Amino acid sequence: MTPTLQAAEPSHARVLGVGAYRPRRVVTNPEVCAHIDSTPEWIESRSGIRTRRFAGPDETLCAMAVSAGKAALADAGIDPDQLDCVIVASMSNLVQTPPLSVLVADELGARNSAGFDLSAACAGFCHALAVAGDLVRAGSARQVLVIGAERMTDIVDRTDRTIAFMFADGAGAAVVGSSAEPGIGPVVRWADGRSRGGLYMNTTWAQFRDDPTLEWPAMKMDGQRVFRWVVENAVPAAKEALRRAGIGVGDLAAFIPHQANVRMIEVLADRLGLPAAVAVSRDVVTAGNTSAASIPLAMRAMLDAGAAEPGGAALLIGFGAGLNYAGQVALLPGRS
Repeated sequence: MTPTLQAAEPSHARVLGVGAYRPRRVVTNPEVCAHIDSTPEWIESRSGIRTRRFAGPDETLCAMAVSAGKAALADAGIDPDQLDCVIVASMSNLVQTPPLSVLVADELGARNSAGFDLSAACAGFCHALAVAGDLVRAGSARQVLVIGAERMTDIVDRTDRTIAFMFADGAGAAVVGSSAEPGIGPVVRWADGRSRGGLYMNTTWAQFRDDPTLEWPAMKMDGQRVFRWVVENAVPAAKEALRRAGIGVGDLAAFIPHQANVRMIEVLADRLGLPAAVAVSRDVVTAGNTSAASIPLAMRAMLDAGAAEPGGAALLIGFGAGLNYAGQVALLPGRS
């Protein structure tokens, strides 16, 4: 006789609070140009970036993630011991074990929490948000802390003029919890390994260990290839996320894509046909490209500036190395 298993009580899920940590050091385009053959004017015209943040020695991945997590918990009104799980999305963690999420949970005092890391590059936060929403909806968790944390300066060669001006450091976090009504729409995601050459590491750590004369492992990018791929694939993906959520562009309060560069953000917004009333995040102008941290950082900035209404619908889409993307519609925190 097959036993009947007891299932957890399902629930809807939504974002309850958002937090951010931005490193203290602000780095200008002239400072970047001291290490690459470029000009501040070229950098801004190419990317829209004017400044970015670089983490100091004490601003470790764990420290930044903990600070962002604390801010998100405070915004949600949730105590650390109420957390059931911590998920950290990062592509720049140079320590393979223990998982960063476990260290973050311990530093936060989340004694009842599980923890695991997720690596999906710049799409990491949206992937992690989808997993957190599924955990809550299935009844496997009540509150989940999702963090995107990056020290991109650890994996980018500051003398590489193709990408040194783009990437930066920081951490953003969101608390996902149960709600009476749906607050996180179905995720749209895809991975295209055939396009892996768009973003890759020049050397593996094993190769560098065996032959230290090689270049130290650093990220390389074919910018034009990535740009074309994103425009071709992220636009239909974003439209599909809207369709699955059952809303149209006119229902949106905000568009918060991965903060890759201003030119890409504006092309995406134009191809989506967003009405003028929809706030479009351009946090990249002062924050640079912070990979998995960029969407929660941008979300917190929009809420702080009053650019997007709490409780409004935001279209999120992350895209990056793989190449891969993930996106969904989520209600912004601040209104029940």
